[in-house]
Amino acid sequence: MIDPAGADERFLGAHRLHKTDEFSSVFAFRRALRGQYFMLHYRPNALTTARLGVVVAKKLAKRANVRNLVKRIARELFRRQRCGLPAHDLIVRLHAPVVKATRADINRDLLQLFGRLPRT
Repeated sequence: MIDPAGADERFLGAHRLHKTDEFSSVFAFRRALRGQYFMLHYRPNALTTARLGVVVAKKLAKRANVRNLVKRIARELFRRQRCGLPAHDLIVRLHAPVVKATRADINRDLLQLFGRLPRT
């Protein structure tokens, strides 16, 4: 979907991390930002856009519907913010239980992490 301002807000396969090697290279780069519920691991890439991977452990979100909700929220927020993000490979990883968190809390935490990404 392209918004009226002309920004492409689609979430294509090219905007996703797919392979284990892609995830491993981001984790191996060892740069991360910590929020209240999430850690945002990042690594600059040679592409023109940011790419996203999401990791939600069963240990922190026991029920599948909660894990799926967290992933859906992360992907949707990334989709809307992608044009303003630097060209990095990003992994959003849950690091604290979200049982008592509201959707607004989750959105706020992710937005704050995206805002703290280095712009180089």
